Amino acid sequence: MAPMLRLCALKHHFGSGAMRRQVLIDISLSVEAGEVVLLTGPSGCGKTTLLTLIGALRQVQEGSVQVFGEELRGASAAARLRLRRRIGMIIQGHNLLRCLSAEQNVQMGADLLEGLSYRARRDRSREWLRAVGLQDHLDKLPHDLSGGQKQRVAIARALAARPQLLLADEPTASLDSRTGREVVELLKGLAKDQGCGVLMVTHDPRILDVADRLVQMEDGRLSQGAYAID
Repeated sequence: MAPMLRLCALKHHFGSGAMRRQVLIDISLSVEAGEVVLLTGPSGCGKTTLLTLIGALRQVQEGSVQVFGEELRGASAAARLRLRRRIGMIIQGHNLLRCLSAEQNVQMGADLLEGLSYRARRDRSREWLRAVGLQDHLDKLPHDLSGGQKQRVAIARALAARPQLLLADEPTASLDSRTGREVVELLKGLAKDQGCGVLMVTHDPRILDVADRLVQMEDGRLSQGAYAID
């Protein structure tokens, strides 16, 4: 079976002429269904840019990005949109809609699922909010939530869409150790139970043991020191 995600000789730059800056250099990586891969490295080394390319939020410039066997380089806007419906993204900054409650924000994820009634989508939203410990905050707007609570709403929203590939950018950054551990265990459970591939950017040393594989990035390159967790 082909990997859920396959990158080959991926390169990306910002700017042009004298201002051109190469941020990704010959990135090759694969993620299998049900696998949790953690990507580590210093700030500014290109990790977030890599996630946005995989998530079809940027155009692929050079190299190959294949998601679910489909090539993203040269893909039309419609094709990228169709793939994004199968990809869950947890980004830094939460990106919650301020006018919607926690439950409504999460239901935006469940709304991507076809064939579910409104009640089923609502129930799924509440189920994931309970899973991240926010069952008592369903009706709260984002400005009434702490940073850690907003992060958990964003995580619940991504999981409510039942993604086949999950991309997470520092999902435990604003969470305490106990909550952070519970969240990554949820992500690992999603990977194993639903065959979802997970690629997670992190600086959190407390969760490294959750990974099936660790990959290090530095100066836009993946190091040769990537290794599997026994």
